Amino acid sequence: MDDLTDPSGLGDLDEDDPKSIARWMRKMSAETGEEMPEEFDEVMGRLESGAEARRRIEESMPELGEGLGAGAT
Repeated sequence: MDDLTDPSGLGDLDEDDPKSIARWMRKMSAETGEEMPEEFDEVMGRLESGAEARRRIEESMPELGEGLGAGAT
């Protein structure tokens, strides 16, 4: 868990790169040991497919962003 709070662990995270986000999310999931909903693997797979997939995720699964606040994508 300490790795998740260490800012140096975010050095390779690029919020504009869907593949980078998926890598970080998978790492975070593994670190926490938290059971993820069944949609998690689908969403991560789509992110790993590239930027176009991100738009399709947002369109087909808008409920994933609910409750995240304004500007969440």
